[in-house]
Amino acid sequence: MIPISDDNPTRLVPFVTWTVLGLLVVVFLWQLSLGAAGEAAFYIYGFVPALLFTDLGLPPDIAAAAPAPAVTLLTSMFLHGSLLHLGGNMLYLWIFGNNVEDAMGHLRFAVFYLVCGVAAALAHGLIEPSSQIPTVGASGAISGVLGGYLMLFPMARVTVIVPLGVLLYPVKIAAFYVLGFWFLLQLVSAGLSSPDQPGVAFWAHVGGFGAGLVLTPFLKTDRFPIFGRRPRGPWG
Repeated sequence: MIPISDDNPTRLVPFVTWTVLGLLVVVFLWQLSLGAAGEAAFYIYGFVPALLFTDLGLPPDIAAAAPAPAVTLLTSMFLHGSLLHLGGNMLYLWIFGNNVEDAMGHLRFAVFYLVCGVAAALAHGLIEPSSQIPTVGASGAISGVLGGYLMLFPMARVTVIVPLGVLLYPVKIAAFYVLGFWFLLQLVSAGLSSPDQPGVAFWAHVGGFGAGLVLTPFLKTDRFPIFGRRPRGPWG
């Protein structure tokens, strides 16, 4: 099932969420402008665990342009491997980011987003510290946003698309079940995947989500309680 919207109005204009969405688009257009050199950008600005956790270095022809490995914990979350990768992340941030920003305020949400992204990259790297595969994408930080949303708005109704044969059927389900199912899927996938092989960095999703759960109680404003009443069923 794919979420497409939620019934959860906000009080604040989500400037930080919009800014991040804009930056993701701008950076992706920059990647496209690099042409064949775009592959090197993944190694320069993506997070390569072995560069941080071992004495591995980049090839001399690109090492001079690369920031310190610790800096790539931040830069990596603004790169994407494809238009589909970018679009999926933007969809989740668009749906869930504005409400978490509303609950935290602009500055604290910006800090929350970046810290969740760093935590996600570290979680992935610590599972396979010798990996030489660049990790890129906003999904780790956005996983933290999903964790924050679950903590704050478990009863909010989320409209998801459920495929029924050749039909796509929209249905509204409580966020507790949508995001809970999403996290369990990431956890199972992480356990079944090999972090030293190319593919989805599921452990980054798990780490980002966990960071979101931990940080939200400390960064939210008093106006928003942690965990409302648990919904009685999937349809809230």
